[in-house]
Amino acid sequence: MISILPFSPEDYEDAMALWKDSPGIGLSQADSLEAITEFLERNPGLNWVAKLNKQLVGTLLCGYDGRRAYLYHLAVHPEYRRQGIGRALVERCLERLKEMRVEKAHLFVYADNQEAVAFWKATGWYPRPELIIMSFNVS
Repeated sequence: MISILPFSPEDYEDAMALWKDSPGIGLSQADSLEAITEFLERNPGLNWVAKLNKQLVGTLLCGYDGRRAYLYHLAVHPEYRRQGIGRALVERCLERLKEMRVEKAHLFVYADNQEAVAFWKATGWYPRPELIIMSFNVS
């Protein structure tokens, strides 16, 4: 049976292995152990892992900036996809956001990641064609 549990720093190595093996997950310095640990501390109760018999098979990160929530790194091990694990992770996160009275959440998907686009559309998310993302490297 799959368990949805809070993401803890102890899950980091297994999560990183999953992310590295998941096409469509973009990794950067913001995904170091130190950065993820700080992210988890800033966003308690919003980050989740899926485990089967202690084996990490899925992840979802979520951050809240006081106005909007942002979801990152939804990943499910290929052997366990299409079993509702991704949906369960998202639902757990959205339940918590509703408890916090967060009104809107956003996420980022690579435009060529059609599998992810299809998943998010099937779960009620919609693209925002009037918006573009812009970035700036502060350091």
